[in-house]
Amino acid sequence: MTTTADTSAVDSGSMLRTEPLTGQELADYIAASPINSAGLPTAYEHGNRLTAEGSSVDPIIVEIVEGTLASVEMEVETSISRTSRSPMIRDAHDFRAGIHDRQLRKLTGRSYSALVHPVVRDFPIEEMREGDVFFHNDVYESEGGIGHLPDMCVTVPVFAEGRVVCFVQAFGHHDDIGGACPGSMPSGATSVFEEGLMIPPIKLWSEGVPNRSALRIMSRNSRMPDSLSADLDAECSACLMGARRLSELFTRYGVETVETAFDAILQNSTEIYRREILSKIPDGQYVWEDYAEHDGVSDPMLHTQRITLTKTSTGGPDDGPRLIVDFTGTAAQAAGPINHCGDYVGGNFLKKWLAPILRNLADTPERMGELDVNEGIVPLIEMRFPEKGTLLTPEFPGPTNARTFVILRLLGVLAGVVAKAVDGRMPADQETIRYTGVYGKDRDGKDYLMREVLGGGSGGRYYSDGEDTIHVVPDSRNLPTEFTESRFPFRVERLGLAVDSGGAGRYRGGLGYEKHIRMLRDGHFMSIADRSILACWGVKGGKAGRPFEVTIDPGGPNERQIDALADAEVIRAGEVVRIRTTGGGGWGDPLDRPIAEVVRDVSWGKVSIAGARESYGVVVTADPSASVGADAAGVDGAEADEAATTELREQMRATRDANEPFFDRGPGYAQLSVDGASAAAVDWL
Repeated sequence: MTTTADTSAVDSGSMLRTEPLTGQELADYIAASPINSAGLPTAYEHGNRLTAEGSSVDPIIVEIVEGTLASVEMEVETSISRTSRSPMIRDAHDFRAGIHDRQLRKLTGRSYSALVHPVVRDFPIEEMREGDVFFHNDVYESEGGIGHLPDMCVTVPVFAEGRVVCFVQAFGHHDDIGGACPGSMPSGATSVFEEGLMIPPIKLWSEGVPNRSALRIMSRNSRMPDSLSADLDAECSACLMGARRLSELFTRYGVETVETAFDAILQNSTEIYRREILSKIPDGQYVWEDYAEHDGVSDPMLHTQRITLTKTSTGGPDDGPRLIVDFTGTAAQAAGPINHCGDYVGGNFLKKWLAPILRNLADTPERMGELDVNEGIVPLIEMRFPEKGTLLTPEFPGPTNARTFVILRLLGVLAGVVAKAVDGRMPADQETIRYTGVYGKDRDGKDYLMREVLGGGSGGRYYSDGEDTIHVVPDSRNLPTEFTESRFPFRVERLGLAVDSGGAGRYRGGLGYEKHIRMLRDGHFMSIADRSILACWGVKGGKAGRPFEVTIDPGGPNERQIDALADAEVIRAGEVVRIRTTGGGGWGDPLDRPIAEVVRDVSWGKVSIAGARESYGVVVTADPSASVGADAAGVDGAEADEAATTELREQMRATRDANEPFFDRGPGYAQLSVDGASAAAVDWL
């Protein structure tokens, strides 16, 4: 039986220095016992096989079971999106479903999900009954599966042959669950008590009967009670429907056959990642770090997130390869709400959150798209956490509502540290979640809240440019203009690509959004965003992308730039809010980008004429009457002056520093580094 319990911290030999270990020091480090600083004991069974080692099942049955799981997961999500009410759930699709077996292992891999662990910890499986629905959102009692209080989680057990055989779960970002400001994400919070209603695991429905008192308490604490009630009804009903679908699967094939198929699905994932992914990383140790730039309370500073990655060819399942991901060196717990509770259940949630980055090592982009991330990757990764009191090991009641700053940055830190191991064969950086919105009184004098998750450009890759305006949450999207203009008192005057936002490179970073909103009534603007100082980094000669920025009344008498963390910026009727989201970092030397591709980017309005010259050394000419400039939608008749371009590129190469770092962080890093340095010590190979 796999269990985890609190133990006294043991020095694992984790590095406080930035140089990788070698020789006997590395061997001692690998053999050391990791520090386990998890707060809650997890003395319940989880993570084991369902059937005896060596059990087999018809491969065709495995395919049918795997397809059914994916179909049921999608049906649950479709039901939620069609029956929910809030813009965040129904329109932005900021929610996820997942299916887990009775050993709490995630079976589906299309997206990340929360964990069943806290439910089973507090409600033993043998005491569960058909029709029960469990609910929680308490970050510190979620075993690391919930990052902030607006993410409310519904869990439904699935029954067959009179016992629990698996679980259907959904969690989503709800509009408002109380707290110090509309939207329940106060940027200046110094305690989780300011962030909204905390609910540890409870039984929300008992044998098909909803707990109306609990539902009333939740809706009473929300500024948007009708939306919250409707969303919870949608999620509970969808998960109950999913449970019925899965019960049919067990009825058709029998519990033993289906559970053997579950084991086979996860074992296959383990084998694929071991053979196709981990084998691409050379044995050894690699160190890299990146930073959040502010926490909403303190002045902007470098909040370090460091990963020491150790790859060994032994020590994993069946004595195969494994990865040790060590977060020692991560900064102290922040005063503001950027902390994330990652150190529970051995980092189970974080393993599945970070693992999609490893797919970039697949042989082809097509193969990468075929690889799911389910519980099969968990045995391949060991996580080592620092003691309590860091960004990833916060102590209650530290605030967490903007924890996206940390967990998004960790995706980039893992990509960067792997890039050091594989000579850059990883994508450059991206930042694809930030929350912006407006609130106030609508035309009828009623309270409204419009908040959306705007994506950004992804990083350039060794084979292709980054994608424009992507969202890291699969299937999520910006809010439709037709919907927002009909429901809220503002007009969307522009929604397009932010010109020149993608980092320059042989393969350019993807572009971020540019969105203009004109207010029709007085209101307030809110923003929970990072990367307004520290840009998305470029790699292997690629340059950083443009950072996030918000400007109110651009070009007008009251023009002002707003901090990326803002709760209640006053906006007057008639003023425009201009939002520009981050561009992805570039990959490879921009002076190696083919001239024709730069000209094409100018023609398409992705790069300005000035940007082509300054970033790529390409001299572009165009008809003087052509549309040019930062707001250009494209330039007709753009052509390159070949001779001038050759001369300019030679000049730019000649004036370069011969010892440029492997990573380019952009000019913002020097603003926050202690000595004004433009790069960190870990930025060179």
